[in-house]
Amino acid sequence: MNVLVKLFGLAVSLGAGVLANKTLEGIWEKKTGKPAPKDGTDLNDSLGGVLVFAVVSADVGAVVHVLTQRGTKRAIARLSKTADEV
Repeated sequence: MNVLVKLFGLAVSLGAGVLANKTLEGIWEKKTGKPAPKDGTDLNDSLGGVLVFAVVSADVGAVVHVLTQRGTKRAIARLSKTADEV
């Protein structure tokens, strides 16, 4: 059962990461009027913009990772507790 919960947690984490990235790209484009910088070596994008996007992306990714890991751990604990009661 723990394996299924961990796999589900992985799927949720990946989905949340993709959703967060797409949302961040949309917000970036709406605020700056330019597409989000995806290639740090593209000299057409300003260095400042690339760095800001990289830092914000990393922060969002870290938050998504922590939240999904904690949710998975909580689900495993809840299932273990329920299994002990049965």
